[in-house]
Amino acid sequence: MKSVNFKGAEPVDVKTNMPVLEALLAKQVDVMMLCGGRGLCATCHVYVTRNPHCLTPITEREKKTLALLSGAQSNSRLACQAQVIAEGVEIALPEGLYLESTSSLESLIGKRTQVPILHPIDGRILIEAGKIITRSSIMQLKDVDFDVKEVQLT
Repeated sequence: MKSVNFKGAEPVDVKTNMPVLEALLAKQVDVMMLCGGRGLCATCHVYVTRNPHCLTPITEREKKTLALLSGAQSNSRLACQAQVIAEGVEIALPEGLYLESTSSLESLIGKRTQVPILHPIDGRILIEAGKIITRSSIMQLKDVDFDVKEVQLT
C-alpha cells in the first residue's frame, strides 16, 4: 500500500501500481470520468505538487490529452493514467466544475456559479466563477454537447 496526500486533507492509501484516480474515488471526490478512464478527457486532471517521481512516467496518450488542456501545467497529470509506485506523492485538484453537457446547466439558470465551469476536453473556462448562468450563456455552449467516448486522439 502507498499513501497519496491531498493538499489540506488526510492522505489515502491505495495499492501499489493503482491509478491516482483510485485515491480520488476513495476520498469521495466527485470525478466524472467521462471517457471511462481511457485518458481522453480532462475530467480527472490533477496537479502533482510533491514527489512526481512516485508516479509512473507519463504516457504518450496522456501527453496528447494534456497538450489539449488550457489549464495544464508542467506538474499536470491525468489521475486515470498516473499510477502510484512509491510513497509520498501529493495531489492538488484544479478549481472548477467540469461540464458534462449543457443540459446539466439548465437547472442552474439564474444562479451564480461559485467555481468556474470547465470544458471536459480542454479544461478551458466556459463560465467564470461569480458569473450568473444565463440562458444565452448556455446557448453559446452548444459545441460542448458531444460524446467523449467518440473522441479519438491521433
